[in-house]
Amino acid sequence: MEIILLLAALVSLILTAVLGRFVLAELRKLKAGQEIRKDGPAWHAGKAGTPTMGGIMFILATGITVMVLGWQPMLEGKFDHLYGYLFALIFGLIGFVDDYRKVRQHQNEGLTAKQKFVLQLAAAVLFLVLMRYEGLLTNELYIPFLQVSVTINWVVYLIFAAFVIVGCVNAVNLTDGVDGLATGVTFVVMVFFAVTAALWRMTTLALFPAALAGGLAAFFLLYNHHPAKVFMGDTGSLFLGGAVAALAFAMDMPLILIPVGIIYIAETLSDIIQVVYFKATHGKRFFKMAPLHHHLELSGWSEKKLVMVFSGITLVCCVVAYLGIAGRY
Repeated sequence: MEIILLLAALVSLILTAVLGRFVLAELRKLKAGQEIRKDGPAWHAGKAGTPTMGGIMFILATGITVMVLGWQPMLEGKFDHLYGYLFALIFGLIGFVDDYRKVRQHQNEGLTAKQKFVLQLAAAVLFLVLMRYEGLLTNELYIPFLQVSVTINWVVYLIFAAFVIVGCVNAVNLTDGVDGLATGVTFVVMVFFAVTAALWRMTTLALFPAALAGGLAAFFLLYNHHPAKVFMGDTGSLFLGGAVAALAFAMDMPLILIPVGIIYIAETLSDIIQVVYFKATHGKRFFKMAPLHHHLELSGWSEKKLVMVFSGITLVCCVVAYLGIAGRY
């Protein structure tokens, strides 16, 4: 079991490294350069023109790995790893459309917030309906640490689940604002899901996070660490958000997103606090800049320090999270 998961990570790592060279070359030909926020940190202006949509690298590598190594389980009627990947892929496609429009229009705005929300909500509902139809989703809300489950009305649970998924996807997207940040944090989260699924004998499902972890490792080490050669774009960050949400629900423990996604939550809350405070005080700012990583940048943190600290915090929280669910099975 452990061998197949290590193989999945290794194959995806190699594929990302190889495919990345071709993807990066094509992105440069397309002149798919990132437009930088005018209100962002001044030194980010130097990133303008860096190719975006680099998430295509690990998305393709993960998909190929999941299909090849998961072929035998699919012949046996096990598709949970494929469902997780396809769900994340839908969000990745939404991000791709957003990125492509930005590139074509040469500005930092693609799809409108309303268009994104509708598309993401539709994808979430489709996934939840499919999971319930396949018997992979229950309306028992498991509470980590307390080791209890609470039965919730199906309609209420589906509404709750849909909004948790959309919130999770956008929180991961918001975290992608510094070289390697979303990559590093989500790598740790994927390792958590792969290890947990393996220990719970959910080997087929574990193929997906194991492959994605390998892909993210290669993406970070070769292309996305500071100074980044390529950005993952919304293509990559929305895919990662979809992957995180899909795995939490596929493993029937959505509340685990609170500890393992603590950085995503902190980034989102900082943005909300900034907006609310700005409106309530008629123009004053709670943070120097939102989301949180920009505030810390303006406070003197380097991009490398941000990645190291945020990934480290995520690692600690993932260990604590596992202690909270270790007695479930």
